[in-house]
Amino acid sequence: MRSDKKTKRKKKLIGFLLKLLATLVVIVAVFLGGLTFMEYKPQDVEILTVTGTSSARPNIGDTIKIISWNIGYGALGDNASYFLDGGKDVITSDEARVHENMAKISAYLTEQRPDVMLLQEMDHPSKRSYNIHQPQFLFKSLEGSYTATYAINHKAIFIPYPIPPLGKVESGLLTVSVYDTNYATRTSLPCPFSWPMRIINLKRCLMMNRTPVAGGEKSIIFINFHLEPYTDKEGHDAQMDVLLKLMEEEYAKGNYVIAGGDFNHTFSTVDLNKYPLDPKKWNPEIVDPSIVGDNFTVLMDDSVPSCRLLDQPYENADPNTFQYYVLDGFIISKNLKVQSIKTDQLNFVNSDHNPVILEVTLGK
Repeated sequence: MRSDKKTKRKKKLIGFLLKLLATLVVIVAVFLGGLTFMEYKPQDVEILTVTGTSSARPNIGDTIKIISWNIGYGALGDNASYFLDGGKDVITSDEARVHENMAKISAYLTEQRPDVMLLQEMDHPSKRSYNIHQPQFLFKSLEGSYTATYAINHKAIFIPYPIPPLGKVESGLLTVSVYDTNYATRTSLPCPFSWPMRIINLKRCLMMNRTPVAGGEKSIIFINFHLEPYTDKEGHDAQMDVLLKLMEEEYAKGNYVIAGGDFNHTFSTVDLNKYPLDPKKWNPEIVDPSIVGDNFTVLMDDSVPSCRLLDQPYENADPNTFQYYVLDGFIISKNLKVQSIKTDQLNFVNSDHNPVILEVTLGK
C-alpha cells in the first residue's frame, strides 16, 4: 500500500513538473513570438525627414568645422560601468545624472559652434535614459538656424536581459548642420546576429546628408555611422564595405565626402604603444588604412584616447588602470584639405567617448 501511494505521489509530481515545463515553454514561445512580430525591420534604404530650415550653403574654398561624438546616450559618464564591457551595471546612471550629462554635452556643443555635428547613441525615449528625448534636449540649447536628421540604429520594444532588464530602447544617429540639407537617407548595414539575438540587437546603419555647395553642382556628403563592436572580422568588414562603396559612389559624382563616427575599430596608423591592448579585455580589430583606397584618407588623432572601457567607473579611480582606445575619427575624400584633426580631452566626465573635431577646406 505504501509503495502504491509513493508511486502515485511520484507520478503526480512528475505530471506537475511536466505541466509546469510545458507552461514555461509556451510562455517563452509566446514571448519570443511577440518580440519577433514587433522586431524593427528597416528597409535597405530609407529617405529621412529633414527637420529645421537653413538656406546657408558653403562655398568652394570655405573651411568647415565638424564634430563627431558618441555621447553614450547621456548615461555613460565617469560614474558608469557597463555589463557588456565587464562592469557591473545595467542601468548606469540615475535620472539626475543623465540630465546633468546631457546639459554639459549640449553646452559643450553650443560653445564649440561647429558647422556640422555627427552624434551617435542619441536616445529617443528609452528606459536606460529615463525617457528623455535627447535630440529635443540638445535642440533647446542651440541658437540660429539648423537642419537635422535622425536615423534609428537600435529599436526594441523590450530587451529582457540581464537583471534588471534593459527594457525598451530606441536610439540612433543625429546629424545637425548649419547648412541646407536637401536630401538624407538611412542605409542599413549587414546585421551579424541571427535569430533570436537579432530580434533585440542593433540594426546599424549609415546616415547620409547631402548639402549643396554654392555656385555649382557639387555637394558635400556627410555620412554619420556607428559600426558594430561585438562581431568577428568578417562581420565588421561587411559593414565597412557598405560604407566605402557609398563613399566611392558619391566621390565619382564629383562630390566632397566626409564620413565620421565611431568605427569600433582602430587603424594601424594609430600608435598602439600609447594605449597597449590587454588581451584579457575587449580588443578592437586593427585595420590597415589602405582599405579606403586612393581617393580617401583616414583621419584619427591618437594624442589622447577617444574612448575608455566601461569595466569600472572612471571617477576617483587610477587612470593608469584603464583600457583606452582610439576608435573615433573620419574618412574624407581627397578633394578636401585638412586644416586640423583633434580629439578633445574631456576626461570621460559625461560620456565614455571624447569628441573629435575636424576642420577641412573645400578644394576646387
